[in-house]
Amino acid sequence: MRQLGLELEGMPRRLYSCTPSRLNTWLDCPRRYRYTYLDRPAPPKGPPWAHNSVGASVHNALAAWWREPYERRTPAVAGILLTRGWITEGFRDDEQSTEWRDRARDMVMSYTGTLDPSDEPVGVERTVATRTSVIAVSGRVDRIDRRGDELVIVDYKTGRRPLTEDDARSSLALAIYAMASSRVLHRPCHQVELHHLPTATTATWTHTDASLRRHLSRAEDLAQEASEADESYRALREEHPPGTGAGPARTARLDERFPARPGPICSWCDYRNHCPEGRAAGSPRRPWDGLADPDEDVKATGGDPAAL
Repeated sequence: MRQLGLELEGMPRRLYSCTPSRLNTWLDCPRRYRYTYLDRPAPPKGPPWAHNSVGASVHNALAAWWREPYERRTPAVAGILLTRGWITEGFRDDEQSTEWRDRARDMVMSYTGTLDPSDEPVGVERTVATRTSVIAVSGRVDRIDRRGDELVIVDYKTGRRPLTEDDARSSLALAIYAMASSRVLHRPCHQVELHHLPTATTATWTHTDASLRRHLSRAEDLAQEASEADESYRALREEHPPGTGAGPARTARLDERFPARPGPICSWCDYRNHCPEGRAAGSPRRPWDGLADPDEDVKATGGDPAAL
């Protein structure tokens, strides 16, 4: 494994602090990574997405449900919590928002009807962290269950596409959550689960110690690349400080160092309006286009982040 940055002899190496989301953003598109994590002030985002409002509302309701006293952990209370906390951003109009609120309420009521309210999770919306000699990584887990002597990572999903075992197996975030949960809670954790509420299905994968190590090694490699890019960004900013008239030259060099990776996903990017390559890659999407049509089956949609 290559080292991050330069070291002075005898001095500890500076760890790259990150989340799985930050690493995945670098992997998906260095340009979006720069807009999200480095540019300050950050470029203004586009309007909020309705499918994100659905997902956040469902996650918030399920977290609140587990915080209720045991006797109130009923499907009816889950529906009330969803309705009270409904997020209205991104929808076409009030009618569409109400329709999706009712659909989301049905989802959380059906889902909580399958849960044992007495089976207290080890963690709900729990932040966990771990570190190696290279990275310090942390993230927030939807739910951590204890089954027998092991922990299980549970991640809620509300997107359009049903999920598969391969989605659970290949998820860098879930693998990191498993390792971090084991470290923080001092119990082994190998099983990860994606609970897809729209289809009431669960995609499960049981990692081995070796597969978890492979994910961690991949995270370290991504961190190496991102850290080197961060250093380049700081150097370019020092070479061409803001307000010196060197803006176009600095922007051109930053765009070269942080290239866009155009594709169908660009239509859904929050920073599409600031990226010429992204605008050329696809037509803009309306804020509610990530919602499934009420009359269609849940299905895969190319390049659609709401599919997950």
